[in-house]
Amino acid sequence: MSKVINNGRDFHEIIKSEPGVFVLFYASWCPFSLAFLPVYEKRAQKCEQMLVRIELDGNEDIFERYSVEVYPTVIYFKHGEMSKRLDGKHLAGLKEKELVDLIAACGFHPGP
Repeated sequence: MSKVINNGRDFHEIIKSEPGVFVLFYASWCPFSLAFLPVYEKRAQKCEQMLVRIELDGNEDIFERYSVEVYPTVIYFKHGEMSKRLDGKHLAGLKEKELVDLIAACGFHPGP
């Protein structure tokens, strides 16, 4: 299961302390986020890399800082810096293959 980040302090600590981390930016009220969450959790169990998630409500400043405008969006941070991102598509969200491709593009095995 992915680790849930609840605030900006924890977010910055995790992305800076880990050599690489995938962060799911999502909204609890968004149907596309809710549909993608089980896919993300499945990959979190199978992937060798750290996958975490942060919810919009109460963390709007972080979403704004990284220009997250569509939910869900996944950003890969390498040594605290944004390296690659996968933005959700308006009225379509994200698909599992897109996440698998992102994980592989970052040099990790996404699992079966």
